[in-house]
Amino acid sequence: MTILADKRLFFAAVLSLGLLAMTARTATDPDLWWHLRTGQWIVETGHVPHTDPFSFTRGGSPWVSHEWLSEVIFYALWRLAGPTALIVFSSLITTAGFLLLYWRCLGSPASPGPPERPGLPLWGGSPVLAFSGEWSGEPHWAAAATVLGAMASAPCWGSRPQMFTLLLASLFLWLLDRAEQRPRLLLWIPPLFLLWLNLHAGFALGPALLLLYAGGLFLEALAGTIPWPEARPILTRVLLATLACLALVPLNPAGARLYRYPFETVRASELRSLIVEWLSPDFHRSMYFPFLLVLLLLLVALAWSRFPVHGRALVPLMFMLLSALDAVRHIPIFMLVAMPVIAQALPRSAQPAWPSAHRPPRQRFRTLSYSAALVFLAVFALWRWTTLANTQNAHAAALFPRNAVAFLRAGQFPERLFAYYDWGGYVIWNLYPQYRPFADGRSDLYSGDLLKQAAQTVPNLRQGWQAILDGWHVETVLIPPDTALAQALLLDQRWTVPYHDSQAIIFVRNHPNQQALLPALSSKRP
Repeated sequence: MTILADKRLFFAAVLSLGLLAMTARTATDPDLWWHLRTGQWIVETGHVPHTDPFSFTRGGSPWVSHEWLSEVIFYALWRLAGPTALIVFSSLITTAGFLLLYWRCLGSPASPGPPERPGLPLWGGSPVLAFSGEWSGEPHWAAAATVLGAMASAPCWGSRPQMFTLLLASLFLWLLDRAEQRPRLLLWIPPLFLLWLNLHAGFALGPALLLLYAGGLFLEALAGTIPWPEARPILTRVLLATLACLALVPLNPAGARLYRYPFETVRASELRSLIVEWLSPDFHRSMYFPFLLVLLLLLVALAWSRFPVHGRALVPLMFMLLSALDAVRHIPIFMLVAMPVIAQALPRSAQPAWPSAHRPPRQRFRTLSYSAALVFLAVFALWRWTTLANTQNAHAAALFPRNAVAFLRAGQFPERLFAYYDWGGYVIWNLYPQYRPFADGRSDLYSGDLLKQAAQTVPNLRQGWQAILDGWHVETVLIPPDTALAQALLLDQRWTVPYHDSQAIIFVRNHPNQQALLPALSSKRP
């Protein structure tokens, strides 16, 4: 094994352990809680819900539970080892997606071919290395590019089904790259897509990436970059894989309805104006500085790269760039197509190659140093997981109204509960079926006026807020005490405050049947 091969494996190992620590997050995503409850509901009832069982505003309305398999997996992990299992599992899934990106940043190890037709690898690279059986990229640059792409994607990390889309999109791109030399790899795409479409609605990216790749290859053939006889079989295989994926879409609990679902979600104007991850990135915020740096490096790479970027890489790149600038949630997928282009534009250096059995003493010392570094990173990743697991409860208590929820659980207040929007899922997980929220994080279910009412109109006291509470017969309210709604209800004699702390305040609409109950419950405050 050459030194270069040693370096590839070393950087892959270092990158894996570093990412395992870097991508770990506490299991506190606001949507996690209703995902867990849905997973529990599916496990206990034995079927996937087609109507909403949780809220009182949409109860019984059609609901596409497109993440049902993710939810079952999350609930099974939670039941097995609590939040610790989710912390570790989400870190493993995210790391696997970026590790595939690292191998793509190295370039494709092509098979030996005729010297008169050297060609270029998909993502650029040296024509000499293209048919030498060696990887065209530098391991340190590939690792650096992967880390930068991971940092730019960090705002989207967490224990959420979207991480499956990151992994499977990365795997799709890896298969496309390798399939040029090993066409049989494309046979893996349909079964992987079948899994994907039951894990997350991001499955629509699978056929989209295939079509964008095919479109770029077709443009290459038109421009004469690749001979048509060479492009045609590749194009045929990719299009057949795309058709196979599209034919599999109805194989999910929602059936053919899932053909329309991703497009309906993208077109939902209220969702795109109210949900943070559907907004454009705000470059005034430090969390988006790595993304801005990637954009600048990409411009430099496209302008000064020694080798042209092929159309089958450029077309997906441009599409995902526009998508990432349009919505934060698309940034990780953009990184999957952008970082190989940047990595292959970076300089390369010649590497000496000693047989492993005849390495000089300095190389043996380097091996010991590599081993020590790997042990250190492994211990650090384990420490990181342990720390997050130990602080999970504290993080959850800081973000969600644990004491107020415990108070509601101990009482017998009306079930129609208006909760702060980010707490809706927490209410479902902890209080269903005793209480049913006005709305929660299932923004696709509440898209339209109801989502706007829950997230904006009522909390901010906009015109008609009282009519909304009265019209829906809301009789219990759970909100932060510093909101405008809390201040207004404190002044409204129709509402009583049985509980309050620094994090949450509970309001109950005055009702003859509740008056005798309130004093006794108030004595139970933590």
